[in-house]
Amino acid sequence: MQGTRLDTARIRAARRVIDPVFLDTPLYRCEALEPALGCAVSIKLETANPVRSFKARGTEVVASQLAEHGSRAVVCASAGNLGQALAWSGRGRGLDVTVVASRFAPAAKLDRIRALDARVELVDGDFDLARERAAAVARHDGIRLVEDSLDLETCEGAATIGLELVGPELVGPELVGPESVGLEPVDTAPSFDAVLIALGGGALATGVGHVVKALAPGVEVICVQPLGAPAMTLSWRGRRVVTTDATNTIADGVAGRRPIPAVLADLLLVADDAVLVQEASIIAGMRMLLDHAGLVVEPSAALGIAAILEDRDRFAGRHVVTIVCGSNVDVDAYHRWVGAASTRRP
Repeated sequence: MQGTRLDTARIRAARRVIDPVFLDTPLYRCEALEPALGCAVSIKLETANPVRSFKARGTEVVASQLAEHGSRAVVCASAGNLGQALAWSGRGRGLDVTVVASRFAPAAKLDRIRALDARVELVDGDFDLARERAAAVARHDGIRLVEDSLDLETCEGAATIGLELVGPELVGPELVGPESVGLEPVDTAPSFDAVLIALGGGALATGVGHVVKALAPGVEVICVQPLGAPAMTLSWRGRRVVTTDATNTIADGVAGRRPIPAVLADLLLVADDAVLVQEASIIAGMRMLLDHAGLVVEPSAALGIAAILEDRDRFAGRHVVTIVCGSNVDVDAYHRWVGAASTRRP
């Protein structure tokens, strides 16, 4: 995909350093969802791994590079999932990991980060304030700062999901070397015609979007963000960085206020659309994934289903893929959101 910061050959090469436990995640048609949604739906399940999110695909690349160059310490800001993934990847390579997070982040995510031997520093503010603090720690201690979505490793690690979506025959070890450079789009088009991607900082959307547009350009790339955290979507629509003063959404994993210009530039090249969805639709999507797919997911992972629920006519008769990107959810909050209503059928 010309023009983005990402490189398709590097994305293929990333598979060599990512622990196989995070690769080749299930992709399957979920027919039980289809009567209520009016379209064919396939699920790319990125929760069946040790950190229950897609983020380790990127942190595996980061940690591998740090260990190779003899670095011993790293810091990141996280709403929870990146920190957990970096802690997992760092622990296996002997890295000293510090995660800066909001004091209001889900306790379950913070507890898991600590359980993976990382140090957690909390700030009295949101994710963007945690980003500022992490940058200060990196400067003071002279250590690597991992910036989700800005650092190419986080985008290109996530982009390996795109390889598995559009060309599973292309991701074997024989196609990760120099001979893969310049490979043409796949000859056989995927069975799906759209992919719905949760949009937060942009690593997942730009990574998967880059690969889809490079290898299966006919597939529509649709990014989905909560109405209560619209900064990146507003930026995409306006083709310039738009910041917001606050966020108000249960989807903590995508609740940023300050888009990164370089990430927006990539998103403008790979996304066909960016839509905003209401909180009620996110909760309804979580209920549907529990009722019809047996999946307990965090709110960010239900954004794709929410988008279909809010615009059934757009997707009627089509085959879409939604990336279920995380399942690290506070149990008490999940019960409040889904509750007894999970026994209903939409």
